[in-house]
Amino acid sequence: MAALFSHPLDLVKVRLQAQHHHGALDMADTFKHVYRREGFSGLYRGISASLLRQLTYSTARFATYEKLKYMAEDDGVKAPHTLLVGLAAVSGLVGGVVGNPADILNVRMQNDAALPIAERRNYGNAVSGFITIVREEGWKQSVFRGMVPNLGRGVLMTAGQLAGYDVFKMELLAHTEMQDGTMTHIAASTLAGLVATTLCNPFDVLKTRIMAKNERLGMWNTIKTVHRMEGPAWMFRGWLPAFIRLGPHTVATFLFLEQQKKYYRKHYAD
Repeated sequence: MAALFSHPLDLVKVRLQAQHHHGALDMADTFKHVYRREGFSGLYRGISASLLRQLTYSTARFATYEKLKYMAEDDGVKAPHTLLVGLAAVSGLVGGVVGNPADILNVRMQNDAALPIAERRNYGNAVSGFITIVREEGWKQSVFRGMVPNLGRGVLMTAGQLAGYDVFKMELLAHTEMQDGTMTHIAASTLAGLVATTLCNPFDVLKTRIMAKNERLGMWNTIKTVHRMEGPAWMFRGWLPAFIRLGPHTVATFLFLEQQKKYYRKHYAD
């Protein structure tokens, strides 16, 4: 559900990150440009790939983190902050590997209409797109394209978002008068979303640049090229729509998870 509401922001973020030239459009102009040229449906271009990405990447990292955290807790004693970050990093690696093919499809389908007509791929949906890239580019290059920056992004995103939420929540409960309730959950998840967006944005830009291309590009060559052409500002390209999307997404996710945990403890815990 969150992916459906936040997809237009994700599309705008990808369009911004894929731009190479100076004087590129800002977030508001990109929204208007997409709507004017492609209509409302253009804001939902690539939604099938986005949903597939959520099903693979997000499910893998959340499930792995919660399982590892449960195993690390001893008789209800919370795991230390450093261990939580390490567990989140491992979970991010798992999610990055599992979700990489869907991420490639997501980037390409969202950015397709911004390309010249001759360069467009015109994938009908995520399934047909996956079949096409494997057939045209080979299994290894298609499935593992952009894997290195995507793994880096997955590690930092999961550490900042999942471990960050647990750490911020524990610190707020320990050092303020806030109780373990909705306001604490909103505050902790907002801070976690801010940290996660900022940490992973450079890797997000690199991932988008590499996955959007047909030719094989290395991460270090991509870094040198974008830094030479755009300066250090490239690291924050698309940050605003990324945070506007991830902030509420993180809040909604953890409010839902906290209610699930509360219900489970009430009805099923020993």
